[in-house]
Amino acid sequence: MIVRVALINILCSVLVAPAAQIPPFFIDSVVALGRSEVRTPGQQAEWIAEASGFLYGEPVDHETDPAKHQYSVYLVTNRHVIANHASITMRINAQKANDPVQDLPLSLKNPDGIDAWFSHPNPSIDISVIRLNAQYLRDHGLSTSFFPADQHVADKAKLKEIETSAGDGIFVLGFPMGLSGTAQRNYVIARRGSIARISDLLDSTAASFLIDASIFPGNSGGPVVSALTMSALQGTKSQDRVYLIGVVRAYLPYTDVAISQQTGQIRMVSQENSGLAEVLPVDYINETITALRAAESKRLPAPKPDKK
Repeated sequence: MIVRVALINILCSVLVAPAAQIPPFFIDSVVALGRSEVRTPGQQAEWIAEASGFLYGEPVDHETDPAKHQYSVYLVTNRHVIANHASITMRINAQKANDPVQDLPLSLKNPDGIDAWFSHPNPSIDISVIRLNAQYLRDHGLSTSFFPADQHVADKAKLKEIETSAGDGIFVLGFPMGLSGTAQRNYVIARRGSIARISDLLDSTAASFLIDASIFPGNSGGPVVSALTMSALQGTKSQDRVYLIGVVRAYLPYTDVAISQQTGQIRMVSQENSGLAEVLPVDYINETITALRAAESKRLPAPKPDKK
């Protein structure tokens, strides 16, 4: 009897053993954005993380085998992250864990004066992208992990298909409060939360959805990914895959007003973090990339006629 009970306990512990919730390449796709600054005269420059971003791969061929796809790789973040900057630095990990992290300055303008970054055509959509040279990253031993748009990304149509709804779990990946790791390597912070409201987005009556998660300065531009749900209510779908589902825009503040009991006048107004955050769907990333490609095609010189 004792042996049987022990065996049952062992089997139960195996069945409920925790599994990885986030694919490692999801984590490796996230980069820190900021600047290096000398805070103390005579000392070395220190890295200051201002925001988050991530690498996103768009297929550029019609290959039916996903493993053989060729991708254009883009860095994605919020439009407001690059606003009022002449340049911003991407801090990206090396492929080998023992090699140091690298700082790559990204100018807002190309040498020809054309904007290097491209923002969503709608100024109210807080998304900007820049095309990266993936071959350069590989040649310099840097991480080339990215979210492939055709495999691990869920736009609104996909979210409807998999029946995403309020209460579903999510993870927010990024570098809140400037916590980007060490001088040698980025270490992404993953925070769990849940979808607070999404039906209005899926009904196309809203441009974003809300999550209930701890968002702080530094999370802007970071990815939001879905969580596994191996069990589900009757009539709903369990989720055995995880997807990139959006981009953090900002937390929603609430205003706290202190009023004097003597005068009835407002003495102090402060804003606090409500615990809710606005997230932009990945559809806007795709729209931005499509608009970028259209703009690039217009800039291409007309082909010269063949000489006879």
